[in-house]
Amino acid sequence: MYAIVEMAGQQFKVAKDQKVYVHRLQTEEGKKVTFDKVLLLEDGGNVTVGAPVIEGAAVEAKVVKHLKGDKVIVFKKKRRKGYRKKNGHRQFLTEIVVESIVAKGGKKAAPAKVKAEKPAAETKKASEPKAAPKKATPKKSAPKATEDLSSKTVAELKEMAKAKGISGISSMKKAELIEALSK
Repeated sequence: MYAIVEMAGQQFKVAKDQKVYVHRLQTEEGKKVTFDKVLLLEDGGNVTVGAPVIEGAAVEAKVVKHLKGDKVIVFKKKRRKGYRKKNGHRQFLTEIVVESIVAKGGKKAAPAKVKAEKPAAETKKASEPKAAPKKATPKKSAPKATEDLSSKTVAELKEMAKAKGISGISSMKKAELIEALSK
């Protein structure tokens, strides 16, 4: 049997007679502590999950001793600047031994149910009449005369414009000549 329980702001997976180091508790050495924020219980294959906690479940533990954790060195340096800082830190801890896990009440975790109903979208589609498919619209293509004109040189286009009697052709560019001739 094990439980996932919140102790001193952290979550731990605990079992009976297990030693746990948690952040410093305000309880004296040798006294019992009860943690009631049990998030999950497992008892021989039966898993109980809380939402967010399991009502009535608790973990009872005994405070063994208060101590300090290992020293952690924090070293900061900026190269070529002459900046160096060295700090140490030792976390205050409490060693506890889990004496029992009490499971009163709580809901059993049920396997997820799969609905075999048809979605509402499918039933709606069956009752609606099908829309007619869109007809392909022919693309507007340039007239054949324009295609023939684009293969001609500017000099040939100017001669054709003179023959039609279009004025101001001396300053026109090829695209302007093609446009004037296609009208």
